[in-house]
Amino acid sequence: MCMKIQVISIFPEMFPSVLETSMLFKAKDKGIVEFDYINLRDFGLGPRKSVDDIVYGGGDGMLLKPEPLIASIEYAKTEVPKSKIILMTPRGKRFNQATAKQFADDKQNLILVCARYEGYDERVVEFVDEQISIGDYVLTGGELPAMVVIDSVVRLLPGVLGGETSAEIESFSDGETLEYPQYTRPEDFRGKKVPKVLLSGNHAEIAKWRRQNSKKAD
Repeated sequence: MCMKIQVISIFPEMFPSVLETSMLFKAKDKGIVEFDYINLRDFGLGPRKSVDDIVYGGGDGMLLKPEPLIASIEYAKTEVPKSKIILMTPRGKRFNQATAKQFADDKQNLILVCARYEGYDERVVEFVDEQISIGDYVLTGGELPAMVVIDSVVRLLPGVLGGETSAEIESFSDGETLEYPQYTRPEDFRGKKVPKVLLSGNHAEIAKWRRQNSKKAD
């Protein structure tokens, strides 16, 4: 089953450089995921395709208007009816590895809405299924958070990483710990040596060392 991810943004050209490279490109090439970029300005109003306006009650900046946003969401929903609509916003639920795994396990199609400027008309919230934030800071738009969500979800889809156990031992996979330190060749680099236990071939001792050296997440 191919997961379909649609992104709504006034800067859709930001996405291909990230989503069409590395593991995400391989996932797309294998037919595991499909990306579609929807330009919000295609649904803008008037000859200038306006998508924003001043804030009622006063204040700096401009808000994204409800008409273009809702029209673009409805268009995306028509293209892929069974989709979860996610609004990227600092006010949303904190995104974490558990949520990424849930999305990957559900394999539900996603529509990610990226706000810009000072934000969006509050009435848009009634048309989305979930609001997500990637952290307690403010960015210039929802595009980078959307890329973070897409990357973290797609890499967990079966067949993307190659080894299905890879995702199970990564940082935050249990919600609590960071992945243990890892080493490769050379055995000695400028006097910094690989821990002897990792060279011993004793799998029980290696597993014990890795457990002891996995750090608790803050």
